[in-house]
Amino acid sequence: MLKMDMEIIIILVLFVCNIVLLICGIRLWLNCKDYRTTLNLVLNYLDMAMSEKELPIIYDEKIESAIQAKLNEIIEISRIHRAEENSNQKMVLSLLSNIVHQVRTPLSNIMLYTGILEETLQIEDSKRIVEKIYLQSRKLDYFMKELVRSSYLETEMISVNIQEEEVDKLILESCQEVELSALKKKIIFDIRECGKKAKFDLKWTKEALINLLDNSIKYSSENSLITIRVFFYESFFCIQVTDQGIGIDEKEQGAIFKRFYRSEKVKSQDGLGIGLYLVREILERQGGYVKVKSSLNNGSTFYMYLPNVL
Repeated sequence: MLKMDMEIIIILVLFVCNIVLLICGIRLWLNCKDYRTTLNLVLNYLDMAMSEKELPIIYDEKIESAIQAKLNEIIEISRIHRAEENSNQKMVLSLLSNIVHQVRTPLSNIMLYTGILEETLQIEDSKRIVEKIYLQSRKLDYFMKELVRSSYLETEMISVNIQEEEVDKLILESCQEVELSALKKKIIFDIRECGKKAKFDLKWTKEALINLLDNSIKYSSENSLITIRVFFYESFFCIQVTDQGIGIDEKEQGAIFKRFYRSEKVKSQDGLGIGLYLVREILERQGGYVKVKSSLNNGSTFYMYLPNVL
């Protein structure tokens, strides 16, 4: 009797095990079917995403809904980047059109005045025309420099090589580069040498400082003063450039370092809105930054900060 009971128990156990295995097999088959279905859905979603079609989202707790939401985020990011790229392309085209216009005008004037000179006018008239040719040549040279500055940004040419340099050398060489422009407006540089060294890229930092000095000279009146000071702090050193120019409206101070930005108040002045943007880029690539303090008709002070590391 006991043996018979044991056999029944064993049969029941085997039957239960077979039922469990069958249920597991059915569940596994259903899971595989669900997996294939989900995979096909994902592939369809990816095809739609590649064509930037927004996916309809079913708000439930299924994995398909989460995938749809994430793909829609990717589509939106892609659209934003595409819009920014198109905007930048339009700005570049506008810039090139502006450059062509700005270059052709002085070139035409140079050709015109040269043609007049060839007709051998009186000496005093010839002298006056030669001066005009020089001024037009200077204007053309300025826009060519702006074009070069733009190419630095377009071709990613700003590659810094940080070494220990003399800060006074940086300032004096930068001032020498803009000395002629300052002399023409009888602007004086007030420089106080610091006699210290710091680590920075001499070539590109000089380019940044020259841009600041150019800016100060351009918007300063004749017989004015540009003051240059250096201050050393624990983590940074600062080159401070103060002018007595037209100043900058507080509302525009956050925008002047943007690429191609030009205030309506200075549209009549030569320029493409590249210089201050280039200053910011050069300093940021060395771990520094630039800031400005200014008010209308009270001049401006620009601060170039670079890490104080030796």
